[in-house]
Amino acid sequence: MAPKRNKLRKTIFEAGKAVGKGANKAGQIVRDTASDRGLENRLPSGVADKLLPPRPLEEVQAELDALVGLDSVKEQVATQIAFLQVQERRREHGLDDINTSRHLVFMGNPGTGKTTVARLLAEMYGSIGLLEKGHLVEVDRAGLVGKYVGHTASKTNKVVKRALGGVLFIDEAYALSPPGIQTNDFGAEAIETLLKRMEDHRDRLVVVVAGYPKLMEQFLHSNPGLRSRFAREIVFPDYSTDELIKITEKIAQDYDFHLSDDAEKALNRIFKQVVRNDAFGNARFARNLFEQALNKQAVRLSQGDVGALDKHAVTEITGDDLKAAAAQVEVPISAETRRLRRI
Repeated sequence: MAPKRNKLRKTIFEAGKAVGKGANKAGQIVRDTASDRGLENRLPSGVADKLLPPRPLEEVQAELDALVGLDSVKEQVATQIAFLQVQERRREHGLDDINTSRHLVFMGNPGTGKTTVARLLAEMYGSIGLLEKGHLVEVDRAGLVGKYVGHTASKTNKVVKRALGGVLFIDEAYALSPPGIQTNDFGAEAIETLLKRMEDHRDRLVVVVAGYPKLMEQFLHSNPGLRSRFAREIVFPDYSTDELIKITEKIAQDYDFHLSDDAEKALNRIFKQVVRNDAFGNARFARNLFEQALNKQAVRLSQGDVGALDKHAVTEITGDDLKAAAAQVEVPISAETRRLRRI
């Protein structure tokens, strides 16, 4: 693992020496690769983000606008950015600043784009100068809560330190305050520590907490001072059938595949039949379905002369591939959510 880690560090530093749009793109690829391999937490804090300049706001906004669906989310993000820009302009004119929070609550089921929007929001904050680096640090309960007395505060403070100058994104934040009597649970200590750091670093840190709508409501009522710390509560709706079809088509295009004429009908039937509960993965389900379809395509094509396959054949996903894949894809549910529902 060490040689790979050192190679990744070297790549990041080399990308950071470049200038302009190409450097931003290269840096994002490096960050995504590190995240996919689980290496981002092993690198020096914020290395790539310290070296790479933020992308222009217009470029980040265009990426947000290009996301499928999420119209209400895009509108609220645009409103938040506009408000903060005007506030900054007021300060430049020597006018009083309106004392308002920058922290946000994202409520939505899995696969509705919460993490993606949080990353883009962090970049926007960096682009307008609200945050120094505009990077995203993503954690869950395990990244904040320790196993013994005194460990949680230290662990939480370290995470906050990594996030300074950017956005701290806490996924499944409700797990910090499980319902019922929790005599040995240190989640409350993590919340108290976060509340203090949110106030201490109000100009250097933005916290976004995210999770299932119902459980997030419980979380926001778990501490008297918690809900008032957040400026907005943004609801991420489930994707419609048409939007899920568009997402699947885009995933296919990103990997140089295309869907056959009967594939869209198959997708329409699959997405309409799947159970839409809070365990439904939305875009995550669409991606899993597509990946399973690739396996089914490979099995189908291998039954003939593989050497004679042309480009069209190896890049086409058919309706039958998708139907076979649908039988293999399960609606996921996290162990933590399953545990919380039993309480």
